[in-house]
Amino acid sequence: MNQPERRIHTGMGGFRLGSIFGFDVRIDLSWFVIFFLVFWSLTRGVFPGDYPDLSPSAHVVMGLSGTLLFFASLLVHELSHALMSRRKGIVVEGITLFVFGGIAHAQREPESPRDEMLIAGIGPVTSLALAILFRLCGSLAAQTGMGDAIVGVASYLAFINLALAVFNVMPGFPLDGGRVFRAVVWSVTGDRAKATRLATTSGRTFGLILIVLGAMQVLGGAAVSGLWLVFIGWFLRTLAGASLRQELLQGMLAGYVARDLMSPDPEVVSAGLTVDALVHDHFMRLRFGSYPVVGPTGVVGLVTLDDVKRIPRDVWRVSTAADAMTPLADCVVVSPSTSVADVMDAMSRNGPRRRALVMEGVRLAGVLSATDVARWIERVRGVEDLMQERR
Repeated sequence: MNQPERRIHTGMGGFRLGSIFGFDVRIDLSWFVIFFLVFWSLTRGVFPGDYPDLSPSAHVVMGLSGTLLFFASLLVHELSHALMSRRKGIVVEGITLFVFGGIAHAQREPESPRDEMLIAGIGPVTSLALAILFRLCGSLAAQTGMGDAIVGVASYLAFINLALAVFNVMPGFPLDGGRVFRAVVWSVTGDRAKATRLATTSGRTFGLILIVLGAMQVLGGAAVSGLWLVFIGWFLRTLAGASLRQELLQGMLAGYVARDLMSPDPEVVSAGLTVDALVHDHFMRLRFGSYPVVGPTGVVGLVTLDDVKRIPRDVWRVSTAADAMTPLADCVVVSPSTSVADVMDAMSRNGPRRRALVMEGVRLAGVLSATDVARWIERVRGVEDLMQERR
């Protein structure tokens, strides 16, 4: 399943498994929930029901194999998105497996409907190809007498990959089918924002249908599968709404650059200023949450209150702003003409330091923070509300 984060980076969590084709592969802690649910259902339900003559130990081996290959299939699905994105010139930083499948973290959205369609469409095609491959493997295993265990695992994987392909082609954003649907509308209308609104509405409707179906299953006695459908439906509706808000935000920011929203001529502190003076004379007396740090050659870094917290209190009098600061090389540095959307994307990839130094050559022109952007959006919305009232 594709999520909006596959295109707009929000940070890669979890722990790293390794690298495939240059993409970091990580596992989110929530992944263990679905891993054990799938393993339990295969070991205690699916395989014992389909192959009762096999021993419990065989069911456990089948369940473990099926579960691992199921997640390998999800990884291949996300790799197909990542490889197609790379082919279209979009940088993909890695893949994370989590409770609902996987996310391929890309730095930006596709720039054309065609690219969107190719990147989204390759996922269901890959799952369908895997379904056919496992079906052929199961048939070959049955014909050559390899045993019911291998046939059972292959048959399950053929079914689940086919189900993933069908589920993902549903025209509800942010599923792959929803992204293809958005690409089609985008291509016809030439309006990406309108296409996103229609696709997210479809996604929220599809999520509601899943919630209703899940509730009906719960009332019919199938509590586990019903609650799972309700959870998936709620998750899709939430993501669809988040995608729409993100698109509206991008529309508001379109055409604006760092110079437009930054705080110009910011308050700075000397690299040699003691941390004690920094706290008492700046953080406690002024309203700013961060300060550019300057040395003899110009700006050398940025210091925040969080940076100061890492300095033990008993050494504040002998430690300096330079000791506490984030060095310039690790800061987000942009030019005044950098688009605000690109600045926000860079700040989101920089973890908790959600502020950027706006540099005009070697001169500090200003500072742009997520708070600055939020305040600007609030003002824009206030003006829009006022204009609506006057109408």
